[in-house]
Amino acid sequence: MNLRPLTLLVPLIACVASAHAANNELTAAEKSAGWTLLFDGKTLDGWRPYGNKPAGGWEVVDGTLHAIAKVKGVELITEKKFHDFEFSWEWKLPEAGNNGVKYFVTEARPSAPGHEYQMLDDARHPDGKIGPHRQTAAFYDVIPATADKPMKPIGEWNASRIIVKGNHVEHWLNGKNVLTYELGSDVVKAGLAKSKFAKFADFGTKIDGHIMLTYHQDNCWYRNIKIRELK
Repeated sequence: MNLRPLTLLVPLIACVASAHAANNELTAAEKSAGWTLLFDGKTLDGWRPYGNKPAGGWEVVDGTLHAIAKVKGVELITEKKFHDFEFSWEWKLPEAGNNGVKYFVTEARPSAPGHEYQMLDDARHPDGKIGPHRQTAAFYDVIPATADKPMKPIGEWNASRIIVKGNHVEHWLNGKNVLTYELGSDVVKAGLAKSKFAKFADFGTKIDGHIMLTYHQDNCWYRNIKIRELK
């Protein structure tokens, strides 16, 4: 898609890149711009299990939030809901790993809680072989990211970003806008019609929703999770 990204946010991205804080801290520029940490590197404050299920599958270790592989884990969601926002995080996966971040998340539709920014070992995980619509930075199973996305090697940290403003949505990866779509557009409707979400009539609509860290039975590490609400 050739939709133009939200250029008003590009100077902020450049500013953040040029003045890094320590992990799980905000720079003075980020604080001034309205950013809030969603992970302090020590606790799960601000998060809770999806559907109020028993907690499990996550630990805080060495300043990272770690999804523990092969245990009885549960998805985590923010306690707060968001409307228009810019959400940023860093993540890494092991070989053949799979995880994702979901947004527009509702607990009223547990079989399809929200849109997913896919995080995957594209080359080694079976989902990656299905097609680019299930690979890293895609709107999972609906719209693929650009083929030239700048993904770091598996085992290294990647930096991702989701921007939502009205019906306009962007997925970023390592400083590059790799997917832009408009809610309600023909492209989104066509992608949804071919996806596993086709039977959910309200999937793909804008809602005030939680942000979710999925649990897919694989190790995954997060840090520098932050958000700013857009007016």
